[in-house]
Amino acid sequence: MDFTIKQYQQLLKSLQHAGFFFQTFKEYLQDPMQDKAIILRHDVDLLPQNSLQFAQIQHDFGVKGSYYFRAVPESWDEKVIKEIHALGHEVGYHYENLTTCKGNLEQALEDFKSNLGQLRNLVPVNTICMHGSPRSPYDSKDLWKSYDYRSFGIIGEPYFDINFNKFFYLTDTGRQWDGWRVSVRDKMSQQDNWVKQGLVFHSTNDIINAANKGNLPDKIMMTFHPQRWSDKPLPWIKELLWQGVKNVGKRVLIQIKKG
Repeated sequence: MDFTIKQYQQLLKSLQHAGFFFQTFKEYLQDPMQDKAIILRHDVDLLPQNSLQFAQIQHDFGVKGSYYFRAVPESWDEKVIKEIHALGHEVGYHYENLTTCKGNLEQALEDFKSNLGQLRNLVPVNTICMHGSPRSPYDSKDLWKSYDYRSFGIIGEPYFDINFNKFFYLTDTGRQWDGWRVSVRDKMSQQDNWVKQGLVFHSTNDIINAANKGNLPDKIMMTFHPQRWSDKPLPWIKELLWQGVKNVGKRVLIQIKKG
């Protein structure tokens, strides 16, 4: 079975044995010189306790990750935010302000400033990451066409500050590692080149096997949505079925956008 905690632990073991060095996004921006580096990014969209479990597992493995929290009740758990930070991980803001403010740039900027300030009242925040909001007509990254996130003391946003010509990108979007096929926004222009190189993985076990054989690129950013991962049968089945429904909807949205 995929997307279980046991499978996640096997993935970490295989990456460690393959010689990868783990960095938070902030650490990478401050020291990008590691030869074999993985950035573990976590989008805390739902079920923050799942993210805390991931953070505890990583702490036991001696690795760090970056955790991005939305400013919505289903993500924003102040106790969890503080506990993840106390474990040595990075906490960042998973912003979606153009969506919540329905495209109004001035309101979106004020919303961003307010939410960032509230998060900084809990823990240090140096980086941000866009939440895709696939059903929204607005792309919150467009906020930075009019404003500069660096003016708020933010040193990086992955979609702008990682060179994906040098970094391979893996995400469990769609509850599969080749989820770019059903992703509205969480995709990279380099994807076609990666496919040509044979860098296509559907299951977590595919990634584990590639790591064991030394067939992974030297620099990778991996994005996890911890609400998708569980050893408990009912939550696991619920997520499997619900994600299948969402993937169908996203395929329809992608076709509509293509016209």
